Amino acid sequence: MCYLVSSSVSVAVSLCRSVPCSHEIVGVVTDVGSEVKKFKLGDRAGVGTFIETCRNCHHCKAGNDLFCPEVVFTYNAEHHDGLPAQGGYSTHIVMDEFQAYTIPDNLPLAGVAPLLCAGITTYTPYKVHGFDKPGKKVGVV
Repeated sequence: MCYLVSSSVSVAVSLCRSVPCSHEIVGVVTDVGSEVKKFKLGDRAGVGTFIETCRNCHHCKAGNDLFCPEVVFTYNAEHHDGLPAQGGYSTHIVMDEFQAYTIPDNLPLAGVAPLLCAGITTYTPYKVHGFDKPGKKVGVV
């Protein structure tokens, strides 16, 4: 079983080896920090390629968190407190609750994990260019 943990306003994941890992991380909340509002114990959650941003710069305020000058990526990075971000191959991962997504109970975790990278990568331009309207069709190769 996979686990998602949180501290303060952060969330961390203890990962399954049967679920695709690295920066496509899914799990179940096993701990929450005192200021966490979005998750509670037992919730299913996931995170994509980054786990922390400043949430205050113009990029963050415009919804472009990836361009935040203080972005912390899921792996091969350091949290703002200096601890290493070890990615999906670690036993746990800490992330800001604002970068974590709630995973509905009816979706299999192993099927959701790839959506947190490839799915978002293909969905964003689809939405930005107006193909999210009824009757529009897109093929992804």
